[in-house]
Amino acid sequence: MSFDPSIFWEQLTSSIYLRGALTAVLVALGSLVLAIAIGLAVALMKTSRSRLAKASANTYLWFFRALPSMLLLLVCWNALPQLIPAFREDWYTPFVAAIIALGISEGAYVAETLRSAIMSVDRGQVLAARALGMTPVQSFVKVVVPQATRIALPPLGNELVALVKLTAIASVISLQELLRVATIGVQATFRYAEYYAVATVYYLIIVSLIMLGQSALEKRFRWTSRKGRTAQ
Repeated sequence: MSFDPSIFWEQLTSSIYLRGALTAVLVALGSLVLAIAIGLAVALMKTSRSRLAKASANTYLWFFRALPSMLLLLVCWNALPQLIPAFREDWYTPFVAAIIALGISEGAYVAETLRSAIMSVDRGQVLAARALGMTPVQSFVKVVVPQATRIALPPLGNELVALVKLTAIASVISLQELLRVATIGVQATFRYAEYYAVATVYYLIIVSLIMLGQSALEKRFRWTSRKGRTAQ
């Protein structure tokens, strides 16, 4: 059985693949937003002076680093509705479950990325901001966050790429993401090469766009840093 270009082009331009790719991207973006929110909270807890906060952060990191993402996904989809009645409602779809599971799982890795970025900012700049009359929150938002963001952007971009690929495991809970769409087509036609080739093209396009966006953001923050130095 040879490769059939007509099947490849037909599937490449079909709306079902486009929807699957869009689902994968939205799950990845939603998971990254949740991971950043969790990761920032955990990073701040680890850098605080409270022993309880540090212990809680370390426990979170230990626990969710140890759990496979697939296991956490199955727990979120199958176990949570048994334990919490609210998760039995119609709003709790495979899409939502995938975002929660991947966001919580990746939050443990994002936390270390953000912690290292925050700690890389010179403590003297924070003290200078406080001396100028800024509150701790103002100094964090206006001094620490812009500089930490510039440092955290490359690993966060890599994290988004990893999440796009990781959405493939959500097929086990019947989420119609990109690889699930390809697998359904393969099961119906047994045309492995054409359907998986289409999925490959879509993944390449998605990752390429993410890399371009990451590069643009990094250039923007480098420009801001140079401008700030010139103004000084």
